[in-house]
Amino acid sequence: MATPTPSPAQVAARSSVVLPGTQAASTAAGEAMTGAQSVVRSLEEVGADVIFGLPGGAILPLYDPLLDSTRLRHILVRHEQGGGHAASGYAHATGRVGVTMATSGPGATNLVTPLADANMDSIPMVAITGQVGASMIGTDAFQEADIVGITMPVTKHSYLVTNPDDIPRTIAEAFHIASTGRPGPVLVDIAKSALQGQTRFTWPTDTRLPGYHPVTKPHAKQVREAARLLATARRPVLYVGGGVIRAQAWDGLRKLVDVSGAPVVTTLMARGAVPDTHPQHLGMPGMHGTVPAVAALQKADLIVALGARFDDRVTGLLSSFAPHAAVVHADIDPAEIGKNRTADVPIVGDLREVFADLVPALQAEHERSGLPDLAGWWHQIDEWRAAYPLGYTPTDDGLLSPQHVIQRVGEINGPDAVIVAGVGQHQMWASQFITYEHPRTWINSGGLGTMGYAVPAAMGAKVGRPDANVWAIDGDGCFQMTNQELATCSINDIPIKVALINNSSLGMVRQWQTLFYDQRYSNTDLHTGHGTRRVPDFVKLAEAYDAVGIRVESPAEVDDAIKRANEIDDRPVVVDFTVSRDALVWPMVAAGVSNDEIQYARGISPSWDRED
Repeated sequence: MATPTPSPAQVAARSSVVLPGTQAASTAAGEAMTGAQSVVRSLEEVGADVIFGLPGGAILPLYDPLLDSTRLRHILVRHEQGGGHAASGYAHATGRVGVTMATSGPGATNLVTPLADANMDSIPMVAITGQVGASMIGTDAFQEADIVGITMPVTKHSYLVTNPDDIPRTIAEAFHIASTGRPGPVLVDIAKSALQGQTRFTWPTDTRLPGYHPVTKPHAKQVREAARLLATARRPVLYVGGGVIRAQAWDGLRKLVDVSGAPVVTTLMARGAVPDTHPQHLGMPGMHGTVPAVAALQKADLIVALGARFDDRVTGLLSSFAPHAAVVHADIDPAEIGKNRTADVPIVGDLREVFADLVPALQAEHERSGLPDLAGWWHQIDEWRAAYPLGYTPTDDGLLSPQHVIQRVGEINGPDAVIVAGVGQHQMWASQFITYEHPRTWINSGGLGTMGYAVPAAMGAKVGRPDANVWAIDGDGCFQMTNQELATCSINDIPIKVALINNSSLGMVRQWQTLFYDQRYSNTDLHTGHGTRRVPDFVKLAEAYDAVGIRVESPAEVDDAIKRANEIDDRPVVVDFTVSRDALVWPMVAAGVSNDEIQYARGISPSWDRED
């Protein structure tokens, strides 16, 4: 039988969305104001409370009424990239939409990297940019850039607003799109003429978004099939990605882990979704994952992927990844399912609803067929755990071991601290040697791998969670890209701590040169910490930003420095740990090779039975 064509009214009804807002908006409907005032009122209505921004000519009309708002806190950043990453860190830490603002031209283009970063990691964020006047668009006017066109590939959606009457609806839609379905960044570019123009403020109670209706309820038949496979598999693995964090679905995940009895791995973006101390947790999979996590995926007969995307850093050589495994893939974004690995059971839906259906379905299967026999599987996994634990060796040059420093940061601060990492070796060590017990306590740039992320993102996280102890773990390379935001932290009373893992090198690049380029160290020496010359001297740099600078050069000083930093709560603290540049991140799967070729340490390759 042919499927009946829906009527226009039915289509409109399915596309109708009730938008956020307060009753105050409707009572103020029709009030005359400028477009700029309308933006401020709209941001208040959607519940925004913090904006990280930097003014300029095209956005300047908006900054005037912003001064009068009692509900919006604006934090003046030192670079638009810092503002974008701060909004991302805020969103990471709170689950709310982060907001950043910039002017036209170079101000807007400086947001491209934070937008791309947020897009890769599914971070809900709204960026508001000024644009030249509507009549000047397309004339190559001063500080004009087609930021909508530039950012279209790296945002969830982009708007250009030239009519002030469209501002409330556009802001409302932007926040809705950013925070629903698969979260992501939305750009709202507003012409200066629209900001200066007159309008009557009317807040929309609902709107039509044709083509945008994320599926949240999973298909019952697919859920039942997933439960059947999970109840009968002999070597199952739950492969958990950052989508579980974005969906706030960690409680349902924990129930599935407990009911299934299956081992679970959490990707770089999912650390904390399952407590590291949970006996079924094998750690992080992938290029620098644990040997048990990598081996379990390779030997699995069933992989249940939850909010994960089978990216290359997890799969290694895709054609050799988990060759004997059937795949259940659950995700809010249908475009991810089957993109890299064919799913035997595809499930599209919000993971909270997936778990709400899958857990009782699995329990029903257990009642019908009994519990699966996973004893042999766990025996094998426990052998891998015993043979290949995470660890490190002392340095040969007498300098600090970076792994020890990072481990002590985690141990002294405990599981409630928020850890924010830059990108590189220190990021991997922070993911390996700190124990994560709670979601939203680990923040980093995963998909895009953005150097310079840590300091501004930690700033945003601290603003969003002022009562949390927020530590940025950064490298000397990353730190020099965005350390100007320490000034923002000092002036705005945002007392983050920075553990600077100073190996005087671009560490991860140097590691690759060590392993794959015959130790030919081309342009990776930063001259920041080894020897008598320090360019810059990070302690003096911290003091110049009205932060506290502490230098640590011996193991005996590590604990006291961390504790001293924690005692300082009226300004930022930078602890410059001078560490060995020869420390390498292990385990490691080289790019483009099979996970079967993982190296546990240099010259040591684990062996496991590759016969099925």
